[in-house]
Amino acid sequence: MHIKREVQAVMQALETAGFAAYAVGGAVRDSLLGKEPFDWDVTTAALPQQVMNLFGDNAIPTGLKHGTVTVLRGEERIEVTTYRRDGDYADHRHPVAVEFTPSLSEDLQRRDFTVNAIALSWQGEIMDPFMGQADLQAGLLRAVGDAEQRFEEDALRILRGLRFASVLDFTVEEGTAAAMREKKELLRQIAAERVLEELTKLLCGRAVRRVLMDFSDILGVVLPEILPSVGFDHRNPHHCYDVWEHTACAVENTPPEPILRWVMLLHDLGKPAVCVYDYEAGKARYGGHQAASVELAKEILPRLRFGSESTRRILRLVEQHDRLFDPTEKSIRRMLRLFGEEDLRALIHIRRADNLAQHPDFQQVRQAELAACDEVLEKVLAEQQCFSLAQLAVNGRDLMELGCSGKEIGEMLDALLTAVVEEQLPNDKESLLAEAKKRR
Repeated sequence: MHIKREVQAVMQALETAGFAAYAVGGAVRDSLLGKEPFDWDVTTAALPQQVMNLFGDNAIPTGLKHGTVTVLRGEERIEVTTYRRDGDYADHRHPVAVEFTPSLSEDLQRRDFTVNAIALSWQGEIMDPFMGQADLQAGLLRAVGDAEQRFEEDALRILRGLRFASVLDFTVEEGTAAAMREKKELLRQIAAERVLEELTKLLCGRAVRRVLMDFSDILGVVLPEILPSVGFDHRNPHHCYDVWEHTACAVENTPPEPILRWVMLLHDLGKPAVCVYDYEAGKARYGGHQAASVELAKEILPRLRFGSESTRRILRLVEQHDRLFDPTEKSIRRMLRLFGEEDLRALIHIRRADNLAQHPDFQQVRQAELAACDEVLEKVLAEQQCFSLAQLAVNGRDLMELGCSGKEIGEMLDALLTAVVEEQLPNDKESLLAEAKKRR
């Protein structure tokens, strides 16, 4: 295991000054899994003021009350926290007070899961009092000590656990899962911003489908809008899953980008509300489910404190997720004009994932069409074919010289762009100005 040089230097400085120090938490876990850690945390027997004195101007008192000092070492910001035991938790999130302790094992005992309660010295010695390495090898997520107490103390640990299960592709140990369910209502007290952070990481995990399926009851506490979809039979030959499993499968088949995965989570939530069974055809229909899903998304996104730009994109993509377009240059130019390159690429991903979550009998043709759309899109972009006003061979100044003014300029430019996109006119200045003269 390799500890980053800057982190090792901080640990050695503490050891030289007479204070035991260990790397701990996610960085140790990820190292043991053979992954490159992003952030390193250090726990130490040194009291906060002793850490401040040792590192001088390179120490920032970021959380002295809870024993945390941020040490600057080059470009690295390393959090150094004194061994501690937590007092009572008044809000199911934060300890009212902490007590510093000389015991590493007591510090590890307060942590959430065994795989996060492993400590590593700079010489490579591992301290693992709760058998976290065995759980890592087994792919098991187990709470440290009394699982119900851990979640009673900090309810966010429930969502963190589901996030770890998704990202690491781990199974939640049976007793830990039962405790999560027992304490799930405490999630209502967690700040929306923290819920959003954990849900987004969960959605981008490699085992997202399994976690969504196995823990829909817990997720339904913070996302009650998903619950009508759970077990809701599509009763439609295009589908082999119920609405929720279709959703989970679609999320899994989308690239792990937050916007795309949130779109797929939300895209069909409106189906149960609009379902109408057509007895003559022998199947259910879901007319208007796109708009119904948008309305549910309009409740979810602000509640979770999404930013305005993310909200705008997600709502638009949910609304348009069933949009049909052909693998022709004209059709792709039309779509680029409407959506731009970023959202058109997103729509292709969305249509592909949505189709892969349907009955296999309906996948081959649609997947081939979408692959062809990708190819045509690349061709249109490579050839710099015109689909935006910025690419048009004439501009507002050119039209002003023809005598156009005010609203007429914008309307004329829009009409000329339409003619170019629809292959009615070439995108050259002479032809466009001649057409503009005709239309005046």
